[in-house]
Amino acid sequence: MNHYLEFEKPLAEIEGKAEELRAMARTNEDVDLEKEALALDKKAAQMLQDLYKDLTPWRKCQVARHPNRPHCKDYIEALFSEYTPLAGDRNFAEDDAVMGGLARLGDRAVVVIGHEKGADTKSRLHHNFGMARPEGYRKAIRLMDMADRFGLPVVTLIDTPGAYPGKGAEERGQSEAIARSTEKCLQIGVPLVSVVIGEGGSGGAVAFATANRVAMLEHSVYSVISPEGCASILWKDAEKMRDAAEALRLTAQDLHKLGVIDRIIPELQGGAQRNRTQMMETVGKNIDTMIDELSGFSPKKLVAMRRQKFLDIGSKGLAA
Repeated sequence: MNHYLEFEKPLAEIEGKAEELRAMARTNEDVDLEKEALALDKKAAQMLQDLYKDLTPWRKCQVARHPNRPHCKDYIEALFSEYTPLAGDRNFAEDDAVMGGLARLGDRAVVVIGHEKGADTKSRLHHNFGMARPEGYRKAIRLMDMADRFGLPVVTLIDTPGAYPGKGAEERGQSEAIARSTEKCLQIGVPLVSVVIGEGGSGGAVAFATANRVAMLEHSVYSVISPEGCASILWKDAEKMRDAAEALRLTAQDLHKLGVIDRIIPELQGGAQRNRTQMMETVGKNIDTMIDELSGFSPKKLVAMRRQKFLDIGSKGLAA
């Protein structure tokens, strides 16, 4: 069942009418309504193209949060074979908001780490809506250490509204864990590639995305704070999130111009949520290409390139 965003309501009406006509034809074989239904399909396809042709930053936020977009678990199941999940931070607990383990991408052994939001109410609660606690970041550090020890490339899939802001997380050192994870990203001497598949929120995303190559899906977002949070702080009004989304420069297109990310992965018409299988295949090919680009460099060179990449951010300026 399709889930329609607020700005897609006119599209929902047209596609709903087309389905009604087909349902009527199925119940009454003497009625031929296929021609009318096809005309509505054509109209819906054109409307879908028009809606997604030039999305505003706020609409991109809505698409990035679409519940039907492929999540980390979907990508792991579709792209990686022999996935062996590794749990726990060896200190406090297992964090279900962060998935990670050993896997194969084609014939290549890798370590994959990512945020998992969940697909329904039960799984979203189980995975804490993709908001990691300190133990999630410490688990990621443990996995990156292991990858470095055995010379395995690291792939991270970013999809989080931000690190979990709860009292317990702060008591267990949330900010320190994020900082340590970011530091570990800068230290490992193996290729590190990151893909923002949905939301890249705040330090919770940076902790996994301080990589040699950072890619974003065309309709994903990556920002220091959510538009709602920004609007609440600056204007004391969360309803000004549209203005905040414009000001934050959080789209893949803006961030590519500013040098924050390295590549944009195009989404098919209507976003990743309408073409899940093709989208995951495209992401897999891009991950493979990015690892290939880095495979010839020594550990020392990989670390130096990664550090310089982040030191250079901001050199293009906001006028880009």
